[in-house]
Amino acid sequence: MALDNLRAFIGAIDDLGDLVRVERPVSVDKEVTEIADRCMKSAGGGPALLFTQPTLTSGGRSRYPVAINLFGSERRMSLALGVDCLDHVVARISELVALKVPEGLLGKLAMLPRLAEVAKFPPRMVGGRVACQETVVQGADVDLAQFPVPICWPEDGGPYITLGGVITKDPVSGVRNVGMYRVQVLGKNELAMHWQRHKVGAAHWRAMAERGETMPVAIALGGDPASIYAASAPLPPTIDEFLFAGFLRGEPVRLAKAVTSDLEVPAEAEIVIEGYIDPREDLVLEGPFGDHTGFYSLEGEYPVFHVTCITHRRDPIYLTTIVGPPPQEDFFMGHAIERIFLPVMKMQYPEIVDIAMPAEGIFHNLMIVAIRKSYPGQARKIMNAIWSLGQAMFTKVLVVVDHDVNVKSFREVVWKALCAIDPERDVQMMLGPVDTLDHAARIQDVGSKMGIDATRKWASEGFTRPWPDEIVMDRTTKAKIDALWGSLGLGR
Repeated sequence: MALDNLRAFIGAIDDLGDLVRVERPVSVDKEVTEIADRCMKSAGGGPALLFTQPTLTSGGRSRYPVAINLFGSERRMSLALGVDCLDHVVARISELVALKVPEGLLGKLAMLPRLAEVAKFPPRMVGGRVACQETVVQGADVDLAQFPVPICWPEDGGPYITLGGVITKDPVSGVRNVGMYRVQVLGKNELAMHWQRHKVGAAHWRAMAERGETMPVAIALGGDPASIYAASAPLPPTIDEFLFAGFLRGEPVRLAKAVTSDLEVPAEAEIVIEGYIDPREDLVLEGPFGDHTGFYSLEGEYPVFHVTCITHRRDPIYLTTIVGPPPQEDFFMGHAIERIFLPVMKMQYPEIVDIAMPAEGIFHNLMIVAIRKSYPGQARKIMNAIWSLGQAMFTKVLVVVDHDVNVKSFREVVWKALCAIDPERDVQMMLGPVDTLDHAARIQDVGSKMGIDATRKWASEGFTRPWPDEIVMDRTTKAKIDALWGSLGLGR
């Protein structure tokens, strides 16, 4: 069942017994981070947290509660998407990407119900007074300091909005984008927008600069959980994140016109920050920021977002997250991306069996890919293919293993990969774009990547020695010991 807004999501988490309300006053100046970080590193990702009496960085008591770690377990991530487990979403996407127009009239007619399902997903505009605009604050009355925006880590440059959907439009095509970028609070009505040059929001900004036009921007906090998640998904620039969210939740996302621009915003959001960026203005220093790499990303120059209006519910809940040394809440969001987009990768490259991005690899540092190898050099073909796929181009180390390796078992991957490689022969280096946050790159945004062919080597690949079999006990002996085991006093 689709959850329509943040409070419905929190209620559903509470019903699962997965929510802890922190009733004591806790400061958003690093204290929320320390509590959340300890929870996120506990078994299973820890509980979702609702701080009912957060104190502001100024020392005063916030009128609004703070919610964090709502997506921080596989069960809650599935709940956010309205399924019992992520495999249900994967199955729907697999069916969708497998759609082929059949031969004959009867075949085409039989396909219509599936096409009709897709037609239900585009977002719908609603009129009247919507929840996210129950309170409207404009002009001189705008003051971001009223909201409990956390300072996450000791060396952070200031408070940061970390889980907002940043809404922009392509000035030429009119295609909307909703991205998830960190946003630093600079003052009562100014923000620094950290969108890296590879991101779609930054492309819209550059397009507006070429036209010499001011760029309307909105930041949505809260809303239905599928839309919050969709803002983090690596979708192609032409696919609307609200359309994708509608597909995930099985119902259209309800949108409303923003108060001060022609942008559309989620009607069920808790808070919406409206304003503009003027590409003609000088950039400002943003950062440092304790990032998902586990290290601080340093100061950089980014555009100023001028806040002209803030709308919110009468009693908004401030949604946030933290990033830092893994694992964090974002691991479970990244894991959902890994699972959900696997069918799309398989459609393009059918030899792919499975992929894994371990938490310690912080998404772009390590990807393990299992393939069903059918011709020589196929592992290297997959390396180059993945390095050409959207944000997968940032993958620093790519390990390709055979189809029978369990990529989710780090122990098995390390064992079998190291036994399968000759480093000089099987390691491929290449130069290309890297994540802006990669502090080890020789220059920002450009660096090297490493591909490791850890598949079995064939004679057709120049390997002339015999390849040994893996040691496995025979079934007869295993069955005999299984029958004896309970009488041996050795435990289960």
